Amino acid sequence: MDTLAKLKAGLLTGASRVQIASGLTEFPRELFNLTDSLEIIDLSGNQLSTLPDDFDRFTKLRILFLSNNNFETVPQVLAACPALSMIGFKSNRISQVPEDALPEALRWLILTDNQIHKLPDSMGKHMQLQKLMLAGNLLTSLPESMSQCKNLELVRISANKFTDLPMWLLHLPKLSWLAFAGNPCSQSLHDHSLPEIHWDELEVGGVLGQGASGVINKATWSDKGNVALKTFKGKVTSDGFPADEMAAAIAAGKHDHLVEVIGKLKGHPEEKDGLLLSLIADDFRNLAEPPCLDSCTRDRYTDGQTFSLKKSINIATAIAAAAAHLHQQGISHGDLYGHNILLNDDAHCLLSDFGAASLHKHFPETKSEAIERLEVRAFACLLEELLAHIQPEDNSASEATALNLLHEIRAACATEQTPQRPLFKDISQTLKSISLAA
Repeated sequence: MDTLAKLKAGLLTGASRVQIASGLTEFPRELFNLTDSLEIIDLSGNQLSTLPDDFDRFTKLRILFLSNNNFETVPQVLAACPALSMIGFKSNRISQVPEDALPEALRWLILTDNQIHKLPDSMGKHMQLQKLMLAGNLLTSLPESMSQCKNLELVRISANKFTDLPMWLLHLPKLSWLAFAGNPCSQSLHDHSLPEIHWDELEVGGVLGQGASGVINKATWSDKGNVALKTFKGKVTSDGFPADEMAAAIAAGKHDHLVEVIGKLKGHPEEKDGLLLSLIADDFRNLAEPPCLDSCTRDRYTDGQTFSLKKSINIATAIAAAAAHLHQQGISHGDLYGHNILLNDDAHCLLSDFGAASLHKHFPETKSEAIERLEVRAFACLLEELLAHIQPEDNSASEATALNLLHEIRAACATEQTPQRPLFKDISQTLKSISLAA
């Protein structure tokens, strides 16, 4: 019996979460029998275009997913839902976001892959907003009222029509993860010369992993050995266009703490784009897990997960060096997170995933550095997480000194006075001095 049948049979009493994808054209009124318990409603993958006028009866509802439906406007009844803090309308037909259509408690809004030309001035009222996903729309600007959204930490505006980035956006005190590629203001990333490798030269093996933009397979390249093959899905993702990710990965060039790009794929039987990457050894693992619905913008670490002080310094030093290298090339990673860091037992680490990368080299120096200092706050979040998981070793004076220096670097990187944050080249040099002393 599927979920819809169970709902109609009255078998979901007390449920806190309901997910139905059954081609619905009308909201199932039977859900109102669960108003005392429902906290999450997921009706993605249907054919809905409206919500009932009394939808605000769901007084405990925290999370609403309505992706892949037929909505053309954001229903204004959502503003009356007292506990609603996360809303997802990815891949609808939305062109209108009315004034005051969103709930006051909003923390996370997903409007990716729609037809939105303009956001309402009332967006500035959402002081708790942390995560805003707008990639793949028709926006040319953001309302200036949003300069009051002081808690915004992650913004995706890739694949829109922006001709410039407002300075108020870059000076938001907590903004740490920004993606803006695929706009007129973001120059196309130069495609550095790389060998082209034909599909027929590859023996493609099993899946190593996959994400929003593509699938990574293990492959054997003729007599040259094992590689990783990433094939792109070729449509807009929550971070932007896969083509921008591919170009950024190529433009990044070589660095000890980046995954090496070996060549570009040609001749795919389905005409997909792809990259050949160096194969990561089996002993590498992700440093952290991606954010969840509750953690919103922050990564998750397993219970009891700890790092030695030396390993933490090694991780921080490596990632700062990689970030400094990227920004010297005029590239903002856009997703500098523990879950995008691969780490082995020797504390060698690699920064991966260029899905949210954007080019800033062509901006005036002041704006370019503002974009870099924005990403410096993402590094501060990483340092905060490492510091929270350090396992003290000998409690020596040298260890205490190193810890104090790490705390000082984190504080400098996290200051809400964004122009006062250090740049990655200076952070990298400071961390190298700690590494030598530790």
